[in-house]
Amino acid sequence: MVDPSVRDEIAAFVAERDWAQFHTPENLAKSIVIEASELLECFQWNADADDARVREELADVLTYCLLLADRIGVDPNRIVLDKLAKTREKYPIEKARGRSAKYDAL
Repeated sequence: MVDPSVRDEIAAFVAERDWAQFHTPENLAKSIVIEASELLECFQWNADADDARVREELADVLTYCLLLADRIGVDPNRIVLDKLAKTREKYPIEKARGRSAKYDAL
């Protein structure tokens, strides 16, 4: 899922600027929420958001997510697959297909 060259590029970018000192898990989590809010703002008044801006904000969210995963020592691919396995159990196909209800309402 996550190309190692992308992680390497992000790590090099951060290292060149000596920014890792600011990348505590708390600060990175805050940054994810801030950037996610900026992504949501793209859709604030209508569903026809500017595609370029959406891509930029999504890239910011993903970058901070990858930085946080690295900082806390987890493999993004593994945690996504582990969570997907749990979610599959909560939302079995025969109950959830075509429905948006929460698992406890299926």
